Amino acid sequence: MATRTTWLDAGLEMLARDGAPGVTIERLTAQLGLSKGSYYHHFKGVGDFRTALLEYFETQFTTRLIDAVEKEPDAPAKVKLRKLLKLVLSDEDHAELEIAVRAWALQDTEARAAQERVDQARTGYLRALCQGIDGVDDPDRLAQLLYLLLIGAEQVLPPLSKRELRDLYEMTLRLATGESTFD
Repeated sequence: MATRTTWLDAGLEMLARDGAPGVTIERLTAQLGLSKGSYYHHFKGVGDFRTALLEYFETQFTTRLIDAVEKEPDAPAKVKLRKLLKLVLSDEDHAELEIAVRAWALQDTEARAAQERVDQARTGYLRALCQGIDGVDDPDRLAQLLYLLLIGAEQVLPPLSKRELRDLYEMTLRLATGESTFD
């Protein structure tokens, strides 16, 4: 029996591949080989599914990462930032999904509100980490810059490799802290 998560995972996959207009009940049921009854067992309709999909995206690609880093709440900010960057860089390649959600947010107020929450949560967490690092002149701007590096790396074609993005993070952190390495 398909779970709610089964439907949401399929929805995120379809969203990444086909964009928001491509996520339909008919396509989801065909992809999963399930009936519309199974879909309606978990969701009241298209609006409910899309709301759940946006919440699931936020949980999987923002809250889950922050929670993973905060499993060691007393770790120094530098250690937490290093762990966060490692998680972001090792997470499944989801650039297409991030792009699809941003495109959806340009056309839909609910998706826009979700994207704003995601961006605020991510930059807020980065800001808190950067404020805890000695030698950073402007932690707010550093947090913003680190986030914009990620977003920009997802937008350029061809996309930056994980290694190139990691090297850019390292360079940025070295410049921001004045240290020769950021360990």
